[in-house]
Formats: sequence, structure tokens, C-alpha cells
Amino acid sequence: MKLKIFTDGACSGNQNEENYGGWGAVLRLDLQDNVHEKEIYGGEPDTTNNRMELTGVIEAFSALKKPDQDIEVYTDSAYIVNCFKNRWYVNWQKNGWKNASGKPVENRDLWEKLLSLVESHNVKFVKVKGHVSLRSSEEMWGKHYRKFLKESGFSQDEVSIADFKAITEMNVRVDALAVRGACEAKTQKI
Repeated sequence: MKLKIFTDGACSGNQNEENYGGWGAVLRLDLQDNVHEKEIYGGEPDTTNNRMELTGVIEAFSALKKPDQDIEVYTDSAYIVNCFKNRWYVNWQKNGWKNASGKPVENRDLWEKLLSLVESHNVKFVKVKGHVSLRSSEEMWGKHYRKFLKESGFSQDEVSIADFKAITEMNVRVDALAVRGACEAKTQKI
């Protein structure tokens, strides 16, 4: 039994004054007879897209009730996937939270929080292509699918093209949640 987490972050006016960001996540557990899902989202002013991407994953893990779970995290954030896939955080910690250029790691507060949340689980981070049209041609779906298999390390036996389409639909769904979070943050600002 594997928990799947789908996350996304969004930011309008990224890195400008008066910007608003949002994050969204769906936690999904497929059981034999039914599917359990939890949908969460939120937003805040004066943020960045990367902070919202990280916040989406953090909030999803914060919503978990038990440790030691097998989890797949699906995100369109290369920033997050590459950090875990290439284990950037190991050198960051070893170098006093400095990156390869010797500069302070951006979003250190969020990275530290995320690392503490994932350490008690068996987690695989999977990169998905963001903003894919669900109305793509079968040829385009096939092209995206083959690239996904190559980058994720999954085989066709593990993830069918129908599974891939469902993953893509979930990415569109969490993107909409992130935009909703950003919009609500904007309307709540006085």
C-alpha cells in the first residue's frame, strides 16, 4: 500500500512587491475497494514560486498521521525533485547550508522543515511535466509518457499510459488548488 502525494505551487508577480502565492496538495491512498483522498491548499502574500512549491510538500507531509510510510511525491518542481534525486541537501548540510557557489541556500528554513518531515518515511520524488493539456493528441501523450518513464525510472509495467494520464490530471488539479490558494490570499489582504 503506497501513499501518493501530488503537489504544486504557484505565484503571481513572482519576486515582485504585492505578489501572492499558493500551494495545493492531494494525498491519495488507493485501497482494494476504494480510494481515500485528502485535498489541502493555502496561500500567502510576498512569497516566491519555489517557496510555494516547498510549502505544498511540507503541508502534505504535515497532514500525515503515521511514520514509516512508502510514499511517492509527484511534483512539477525540478527544484524539489533534483534536490532529493541528486542529494543536494547532503552537501548543503555538510557545508553549513551553503550551495555549490558558496552562497547561502535559499529557502533554508523550508528545506530544513521538509527534510525533518521526510526522514521517517521511504519517499520517492517523481517529476511530472507541468501545464500539459489534457486534450493532447495520442501522439503527444505517447511522447510525454516515454519521457516520463525515462526520467522517473518507472517501467511500463509499473506505470501504464492510463496511469500516466491520471498522474497528469492530478497535476492539473493541484495546480488549480495552488491558484485558488493564491487568489484567496489576495482577496484576504486588507
